[in-house]
Amino acid sequence: MRKVSSILGTLIHAAECGRIEILEDALIEASPSGSIADVLTPEDKAYTDRLASAREQKGFLELEDGQYLLPGMIDLHIHAPQWPQLGKALHLPLEQWLQKHTFPLEAKYADLQFAETSYRSLVSTLLANGTTTAVYFGTIHLEATQLLADICLDLGQRAYVGKVAMDNPDQCPEFYRDAGTQKSLEETRAFIDYVRSLNQRGGDLIHPVVTPRFIPSCTDDMLRGLSAIAQEFGCHVQTHCSESDWQHQYVLDRHGKRDTASLDAFGLLTDKTILAHCTLADKGDMALMRKRHASVAHCPLSNYYFSNAVFPARMALDEGVNVGLGTDIAGGPSPSLLNNIAVAVTSSRALEEGVDPSLDGAMRGSSGARIDFREAFWMATAGGAAALDLKAGRFEPGYCFDAFIVDIKSAHSNIVGWPSLDGPEDILQKIIYGAAPDNVTAVWVQGRQVR
Repeated sequence: MRKVSSILGTLIHAAECGRIEILEDALIEASPSGSIADVLTPEDKAYTDRLASAREQKGFLELEDGQYLLPGMIDLHIHAPQWPQLGKALHLPLEQWLQKHTFPLEAKYADLQFAETSYRSLVSTLLANGTTTAVYFGTIHLEATQLLADICLDLGQRAYVGKVAMDNPDQCPEFYRDAGTQKSLEETRAFIDYVRSLNQRGGDLIHPVVTPRFIPSCTDDMLRGLSAIAQEFGCHVQTHCSESDWQHQYVLDRHGKRDTASLDAFGLLTDKTILAHCTLADKGDMALMRKRHASVAHCPLSNYYFSNAVFPARMALDEGVNVGLGTDIAGGPSPSLLNNIAVAVTSSRALEEGVDPSLDGAMRGSSGARIDFREAFWMATAGGAAALDLKAGRFEPGYCFDAFIVDIKSAHSNIVGWPSLDGPEDILQKIIYGAAPDNVTAVWVQGRQVR
């Protein structure tokens, strides 16, 4: 993997939620450790001399006309073992999709050869789409989830990986559930130790995540045990929260409280918690998320298929909740976070305007619910980074040099730029709505080129 020293060209990032910053003819320099050493524009006094020096160094790259440098995408919610079923059985409700298709597929990861083939294909594809950081659910299998961590390190992707915990015999099929609560907790500890040993030889790219699948799949003893482990090791926690009518009602019936409050009661709602979906979360839930500094992984595409509602992203942002984006492979049938940025905007419009034509326009939607490409792009970059306590997603000194080039003039491109009509923000919108892997011509993670 080659290291970059500096890149000259147009840089586009979301400096803050709702504001896109365009840096034209900018020079971005990488440190030997792979962080951003400096970002200079032609207005800076040192620009001319530093550019002349950069041109003499190995690893200098000048972007061509039609090429733009974007921060690496950060995908907060991926079910890695579901990759082979991408685009299948989306007509089913969530509980049937899980029982008939997903759990039988995930059980196959006891076969490490199958796991190797699937995981390597997935990670390679995500990198090809500009996803430099991924948060993965693995399976209940310790060795297969260790293998996923190995593959992410081998291919150079920053990854947060969790061995899934699911021990509830009432909700998990006998062929796919943990052998016992205590054994699962011991394997979670073993996985954390394994991942931390990886970083001793490969840098700080791979991180363990405590992963109760969701409340229905876990006994109370499991939830308490995982909470203790997360606190002991200071790990991130990932789980599903108020995703669908069925799942939301299950938690109410079992615990007499909503998902957010239930997770909080077990000590699983912290500043390191990533809550996937939250489509049925209300302002009370969001107040608790804000109080605990937990983050939401907004999965706009999969929500259309399985969540029975649209996540109120605008409300969450207005309530001070940190929100990132997730593809939710394979409930979301696209590995592209750029695609999910577009769908995040679309779903907010659907929520605001409403979708039932039998209702009067004034009664049809939820007023003030929309977000635009600026907020959604921030979610996929800096918002995701904030959920992980990660200095990434922006082009600023001290942040990770995680980036990718989009070439709107690549062969077979769906993006058409009109110099006389399009400003840089227009180009960003066209990238969001039209980019494909052919447009992604280079990807860097921690300063190393991985594509």
